[in-house]
Amino acid sequence: MVFFLALFVSKLFAQDTLLIKPFESVTCGNARFDLYLPLLKNKKVAVVTNVTGLVGKTSIVDTLLKLKVKVVKIFGPEHGFRSNADAGEKVASSIDKKTGLPIISLYGANKKPKKEQMAGIDIVIYDIQDIGVRFYTYISTMTYMMEACAETKKKFIVLDRPNPNGFYIDGPVMKDELKGFLGLHSVPLVYGMTCGEYAKMVNEEGWMKNRNMCELLVIPMRGYDRNASYDLPVHPSPNIPNSTAVLLYPSLGLFEGTIVGLGRGTDKPFQHIGHPDFKDTTYSFIPKASKISAKPKYLNEKCYGKDLSKEKYLTLHPRQIELSWIRLMALQLKRADFFDKYFASHAGNHDLEKQLVSRISLEDIRASWKAGLDSFKVIRKKYLLYPDIGQ
Repeated sequence: MVFFLALFVSKLFAQDTLLIKPFESVTCGNARFDLYLPLLKNKKVAVVTNVTGLVGKTSIVDTLLKLKVKVVKIFGPEHGFRSNADAGEKVASSIDKKTGLPIISLYGANKKPKKEQMAGIDIVIYDIQDIGVRFYTYISTMTYMMEACAETKKKFIVLDRPNPNGFYIDGPVMKDELKGFLGLHSVPLVYGMTCGEYAKMVNEEGWMKNRNMCELLVIPMRGYDRNASYDLPVHPSPNIPNSTAVLLYPSLGLFEGTIVGLGRGTDKPFQHIGHPDFKDTTYSFIPKASKISAKPKYLNEKCYGKDLSKEKYLTLHPRQIELSWIRLMALQLKRADFFDKYFASHAGNHDLEKQLVSRISLEDIRASWKAGLDSFKVIRKKYLLYPDIGQ
């Protein structure tokens, strides 16, 4: 009896323990040259990428140029091609000093490439490290580029990469009336797909403007384990500096639509939360101006809150968004302005704000997502390129 109990406990622990694998255990799509390099011969190529688009330790742009591919333009997403701009900061188009190539910003007023910006291109390559959260804007940038390719008859190639939050699916599904750059599609907050799988879904479900489809090719990975997370070699954006921040982002990203500080301007962005008026004074931090956060929330003010970097949540990941932290802050601060006008766009509905400050249990909040999640999972399953996680 003791043996079977011990076996049950060990299996339960193994199931709940999150495995974080080294990034090098996967062969990304960009390293599988035999599958896409022949298609680039004698073609004019544009690359949608940023500092995460590495083949080993070399930029995908530099790699292609060394392989004699005719790269003619670079398109950069939020944070820019070199990924040194803060969240929401306007990124201007420019010239890349290293290659001399024009960089066209796909953030700010120019989220979707204009027809003239697509001129002189035969093929567009997409190579950006995502973290699998609906309001992390790279998938919106990818969608707009796919639309531009569909409208101008260009081939679109996605070089697939691991999703470090790809081991679960959770959160409200985006409501139609709230769709925008923080979420263009009817997907949950955490959608459990790679960017290549997501591109296939957008293309084949008719989710682009006028239900257009582009000529899409996804170059798959080798060795990807959907049940694991991955230790990314490069920050996916300036304020996501490590695996801890990556794993906390689905839960803490919701705070972007509140008055709570997320640690920008400290050494733990997206790893602790705080506010000058929070009642628990056992932990505090003071945001300072930095190269990546010139004006962080509560600049030079002491914020009291919680250090989440050592939470059991990170190793015994429940495969769900943690709502207790935002409820705690909302109920303790008791501010009428706790939620701002962008919270619903982050949440994907108008209900979550009301639910969090009501007496409804967190379990009942989750239950309200079930129908939407079940419907999404049916759609998602059609486009998976790698073994599923059994959800």
